[in-house]
Amino acid sequence: MSKKVVIVGGVAGGASAAARLRRLDEETHIVMFERGEYISYANCGLPYYVGGVIRDRKKLLVQTPEAMRRRFNIDVRTLSEVVRILPGEKEVEVKNLATGEAYRESYDYLVLSPGASPVVPDIPGANLENVFTIRNVPDSDAIKAHIETRKPSTAVVVGGGFIGLEMAEVLMACGTKVTLVEADTQVMRALDPEMAAIVHCYLRDKGVDLRLGDKLVAIKGSFGVEEVELASGKTLPAELVILGIGVRPEVWLAKEAGLEIGPTGGILVDEYLRTSDPFIYAIGDAIQVKDYVTGQDVLIPLAGPANRQGRLVADTIAGQPTPYKGSQGTAIVKIMDMVVAVTGSNEKTLNRLGREYLACHTHPAPHATYYPGGTPMAMKLIFSPGDGKVLGAQIVGYEGVDKRIDVLATAIRAGMTVFDLQDLQLAYAPPFSSAKDPVNMIGYVAGNMVQGDVEIAHWHEVDKRLAQGALLLDVRTKREVEDGAVPGALNIPVDNLRERLSELPKDKEILVYCQVGLRSYIAYRILRQHGFTAKSISGGYRTYHMVDKDKACFEGGNA
Repeated sequence: MSKKVVIVGGVAGGASAAARLRRLDEETHIVMFERGEYISYANCGLPYYVGGVIRDRKKLLVQTPEAMRRRFNIDVRTLSEVVRILPGEKEVEVKNLATGEAYRESYDYLVLSPGASPVVPDIPGANLENVFTIRNVPDSDAIKAHIETRKPSTAVVVGGGFIGLEMAEVLMACGTKVTLVEADTQVMRALDPEMAAIVHCYLRDKGVDLRLGDKLVAIKGSFGVEEVELASGKTLPAELVILGIGVRPEVWLAKEAGLEIGPTGGILVDEYLRTSDPFIYAIGDAIQVKDYVTGQDVLIPLAGPANRQGRLVADTIAGQPTPYKGSQGTAIVKIMDMVVAVTGSNEKTLNRLGREYLACHTHPAPHATYYPGGTPMAMKLIFSPGDGKVLGAQIVGYEGVDKRIDVLATAIRAGMTVFDLQDLQLAYAPPFSSAKDPVNMIGYVAGNMVQGDVEIAHWHEVDKRLAQGALLLDVRTKREVEDGAVPGALNIPVDNLRERLSELPKDKEILVYCQVGLRSYIAYRILRQHGFTAKSISGGYRTYHMVDKDKACFEGGNA
């Protein structure tokens, strides 16, 4: 006897579940309800459609209801909202939004893929006509039409996450003066502060008015927006406001049906994505998942995990149960010319959980340094102190960021260590990499730390150590020092270090830095083997300079 499966919601999770289930089982009756007009669209591409990079709107539509019906024989019902689940009767109550008709539909299995809704703050003016969120195709249509017809000269983007940064880029490209307001002290919470500092400096250099550590409290205007008010008391002119504060899992339907909600606010599911009702599954942005690295309960609203979950639910319903192994939060964003990518855990998360870890920084070129072009990346690796297991990575740069973050994301999924990174044989030709790829190199740096061949200090530790009597040693060339140095540092170029060891005290800790960390490691090895107490500063002057520059802007009010 054939089964009947009802799927609530399309896009990444629901549409994937429907298509996979049909490929596995030709007999199952599949009904998909979608309250909007579109069942499967590229929501990650919406900012690029608004900005005109994607010109053909139809290319955003991954699958249409008609095509889904023809190819997969799925009963697709758009403009149909499921307003109630009756688990005891194994039915859902549906409202046809076009006609107002309400009816019930039975199911053997129910798959919930309701997604998440944009966070709209409860403040005056949030409903003014030129205040927008961007979550679906109609949202992007409305923003695009407003930009093309009104040509706003000023805009305020609220939120420094992926959507906020992408929309800031779009508006800048349209010639609009952009202010980005973020309540936290940094953009992109997945980054650690010293990595976010690089992004802050770039945004300011590109002309974005960055307001960190401040919060939107009111939106003002007679009809449309004219200005916004911040918690600091400052007011900013604005002819357009984009709310990119974040998303909240849509769980009201599940909650009213008596399904368990997890401590994160997402629908609670087991490893097979089954809810507290054995006949109801849930997937996508609405569910609570396990962090792949830490095992903690988290919300990770990303398209890749949603697609995977949809496929696995279909496998389980079709009799091929496969567990979901968790999400690691791999993500990437383009900000004008800059690329920012993350995977796994950051320091903030591990500190909060009390987990031991080590971290290191490198600044490699994306390809062979003798090959023309290429701007150095800033790479950060986080790993276990005992076995060197890779826990997380962050990269900020231009070329080659996507390639390296994908390798490191794969390493985390495979349970690899920093020593495994050293062994990876990655594609090499001068236009693309170096004989020792940046992934290999950061593996070597991390491996030296695990093996005790180098002791590292980080820039946030330096002031405290200096106050305790440490000496700061700059081992760069005189010309490099003239271009910028840390005040109070003693300069001895690494190539002259052996002949000038008598100038250094053996009763003090010596903190060594160079431009990016390589020469300071060499200097550290010389010093330790001559009886000095030393530490090499991870990331060198380049990391310090960005953090110091960002701090100066923040404290100076240009934040």
